Amino acid sequence: MSPPVPLRVVLVDDHAVVREGYRRLLELDGSVEVIGEHGSADAAIDALDRGVAPDVMVVDLSMPGRSGFEVLRRAAVHTPQVPVLVFTMHETPAMLEQALRAGAHGYVTKSSEPQVLVQAVRRVAAGEQRVLSPDLEHMHAAPPAPALAPRELEVLQLLLQGNTVDEISRRMELSQKTVANYQTMIRHKLGASTGIELLRVAQRRGLAPY
Repeated sequence: MSPPVPLRVVLVDDHAVVREGYRRLLELDGSVEVIGEHGSADAAIDALDRGVAPDVMVVDLSMPGRSGFEVLRRAAVHTPQVPVLVFTMHETPAMLEQALRAGAHGYVTKSSEPQVLVQAVRRVAAGEQRVLSPDLEHMHAAPPAPALAPRELEVLQLLLQGNTVDEISRRMELSQKTVANYQTMIRHKLGASTGIELLRVAQRRGLAPY
């Protein structure tokens, strides 16, 4: 009997060291083969447009330029046969719900135990929907988040981590004016006039950890 064919996986994360780490993790037992790596959403989208169709695409959300949400939307519309598993540092209900609405088949946090990612890849490849890491299971019934666009959510997360407008503009490859406009819109939508108020409102509405 011939050995089972490994699952074909593509990794999308802007940190090469991170990609290398979970490439080794996924390929450890021979049941997964990483057939491609991309350091940006643009590169991942280009690959999808060229017809690259892995069994699972593992995608980070926060990357310079276009975000992982763009990969989710492109895959959902143009390559629905390719399930996408989000692997991210964001652990808030709002980011989880936004990713699932954009088409993610699963969502695993980078603080999870290593084997959680491996199991999630296998489950998503097998056709399961809404595969969550254990630390997120309690969030499945979270109330709807305020109407923040995906980019606004990303900017909010970075603001709550203490990043300045200049730092966010460099990370997201946006102008400082654009980031400042996002900041103004976020505060307007959440009814917060100061950074402290923004943190408190975000925590109260499940947009930030307590």
